Formats: sequence, C-alpha cells, structure tokens
Amino acid sequence: MAQDVSPNKTTATNRRRSRAKFTEDQLKILVNAFNQKPYPGYATKKRLASEINTEESRIQIWFQNRRARHRFQKRSEPEEDLKSSQDEDHHEEKIRSREDRRCRTSYTSSQLHTLIEAFMKNPYPGIDSREQLAKEIGVPESRVQIWFQNRRSRFHVQRKREPDEALEQRQDQGQDP
Repeated sequence: MAQDVSPNKTTATNRRRSRAKFTEDQLKILVNAFNQKPYPGYATKKRLASEINTEESRIQIWFQNRRARHRFQKRSEPEEDLKSSQDEDHHEEKIRSREDRRCRTSYTSSQLHTLIEAFMKNPYPGIDSREQLAKEIGVPESRVQIWFQNRRSRFHVQRKREPDEALEQRQDQGQDP
C-alpha cells in the first residue's frame, strides 16, 4: 500500500501534543475539583497540577473538555434543559475574580520579533516548534500556544477588513467599485 504524503498530513514540525492519560486516582481528584468548581482559577489549576504531577495546561484542557461534555450531557436530557437554563442564571461560579486569573503576559520587542518571524513561516506550529520557541524566548509553551491562537484570530479579522477598506478608499477617491 502506498503511503500518502500530502501537505495536509501532520508532519514532524506540526505534530500534536500526545493525549494526556490520567490514572483513576488522578481522575477522582479532577472530578471532585470539577464538581466543586467547574471554572477553577489559575491558582487552583496550578495546585491540581502539582497534586497530580502534570502541567497546568493539561489541567486547563481537561476542565474545558469536561465542561463541554457536561453541557452536552445536560442538553441531551429534555427535563434537564429547564434546570440547566435556570442554573445558568447563577453566574457567580463562572465569574472569575482578578486574583484567580493568570497575570497578563508581556513580551519584549525581541520576543515579539521572534514570535512574529515564526508566525510568518508557519501560523500553525506543532508542539515541537512551540516548545522550541518557548525555550528560545523564555516563556511557557502554553503562552506561545495562546499567542499563536490570538495572532491567527487577529490575522483573520484583518484579512476580512482589508477588502472593505480598499472599497472605501476607492469610493473616497471617486472611483467605482
């Protein structure tokens, strides 16, 4: 059988992070924490990561996935829909206080230069590239991942605006579209 080597296939530079596998004891700790607070703050996620010996970013992803699964399960039961919509009226658990949030990451001009250069080469770097960049600029890999997500989002918004701005400029100059 011939091997497909199309550009859409994941390459070594675009490799995904391997799936986290939690033990039964680790899952008990995570589920218990989720049941107490489905939107934990940064300090809680760091504590849990330390407690079960994994990275904070893995804890964050686990909670995101668990919340998504939890919402889906609630929606699948019709009698639960009314109950869950009433629960959504109580936003106290969803609102994070400033102390719970991670501090905003500030980048130096040289760090930004390195990130922008990498983005221009590949806007979708794999885990290996992100880890290398993180090491190079001295920030956690999770921050590099978020920077790329934000940059791609901004890039797409700017590309959508460009045709509108070009049309406005032509109209301002009296040219037909």
